[in-house]
Amino acid sequence: MEVYKTQNCCRSCGSSNIKELFDFGRTPLSDNLLTKEQLSEEEIFVPLTLILCEDCTLVQIKEEVDPNILFCQDYPYYSSVSRSLMAHFENSAKSIINKKGLGKDSYVIEAASNDGYLLRHFAEQNIPVLGIDPADGPAKVATDRGIDTLNTFFSKELAEELRTKEQKRADVFLANNVLAHVPDLNGFVEGISILLKEDGLAVIEAPYLLDLIEHCEFDTIYHQHLCYFSVTALQNLFNRHGLYLNDIEHVPVHGGTLRMFIEPTKNYSQTVISYLEKEKTLNIGSEGFYHEFTKRIKTIKKDLNGLLTDLKSQGKKIVGYGAAAKANTFMSYCNIGENYLDYIADLSKFKQGLFMSGNHLPIVHPDKLSEEVPDYVLIMAWNFAKEIIKQQDNYQKKGGKFIIPIPESTIV
Repeated sequence: MEVYKTQNCCRSCGSSNIKELFDFGRTPLSDNLLTKEQLSEEEIFVPLTLILCEDCTLVQIKEEVDPNILFCQDYPYYSSVSRSLMAHFENSAKSIINKKGLGKDSYVIEAASNDGYLLRHFAEQNIPVLGIDPADGPAKVATDRGIDTLNTFFSKELAEELRTKEQKRADVFLANNVLAHVPDLNGFVEGISILLKEDGLAVIEAPYLLDLIEHCEFDTIYHQHLCYFSVTALQNLFNRHGLYLNDIEHVPVHGGTLRMFIEPTKNYSQTVISYLEKEKTLNIGSEGFYHEFTKRIKTIKKDLNGLLTDLKSQGKKIVGYGAAAKANTFMSYCNIGENYLDYIADLSKFKQGLFMSGNHLPIVHPDKLSEEVPDYVLIMAWNFAKEIIKQQDNYQKKGGKFIIPIPESTIV
């Protein structure tokens, strides 16, 4: 495979009834953080184009970057860095254990298990677990923590091997914030179907398309995120493989996420029916539904550039917070670099000392904020804004201010 290929049909249903929604131009790869030595090397830039399948309603991007480039080489995302996210998943684990009555004779499998952030809560209750993750660093951390982890991608082929050769079947299959990353959607879901016991339960979390549209979370569109799911698109996908999205909980993480409960038998809750009816009324499969969203993207860029330009003209010092994947799309599309920001603070020790792709802004420890007290901090990890502001209470007490750019530029 080349660095990327172009997708001309729907990743889910295969339809060629595709409409282009928005062109973000060529962007550097998210999470492709650079060492000082790499700053002089040629970088990879790939087009980023949002498209819609008008047949099954799946919103997706046109380009598909080789997943080995995106996820396997020095992947810097470690789930355990965020306290609020950890609290969210601890509560989720406890709920699932109670819901299914899990114990030492049960088996829990997680795709994209990262550093064992979730499976450890099951393991602590002596529930056998298996993690699957292609990123070397996080997988090693999980293994070192005693979480049995396969350092590879989850696939239909792996599922067949686990079931036939190792006789493994899952009472619970977990997949959080990974379904959108999968090039072979049908193979991934078929793999879940293969591994689930007849009374098994898959619990999957994925950001919700309507939250993205309503709050104009355009920066969550980047090359790792191939798909942006409606309930309609998800139900079409699961049904194709003998699975049923029977219940949904809407949770606030990542700007609005669906926690989905999928089973081999059909038993739709009223919640699922309500989501499907709402999406049908909104006509989410029509290109026209997205016109206002794309207009707002342009407005956010114009307004933020105006604000930052005005502050710089007053001699104000501005820095960023959050070297997240979404910051890559955000800064690339909005043309933000050293023209506005001096550096980016991030709590992850795995990112500190590196440089952002594209604009090459240095990534530093957040303590620098209270030491230097820049006039403004642009929070690009806006989905954790409350957590970040709380962490930086000392900076704010010294007179520092925060800019939250989405859904509109707000100074706090």
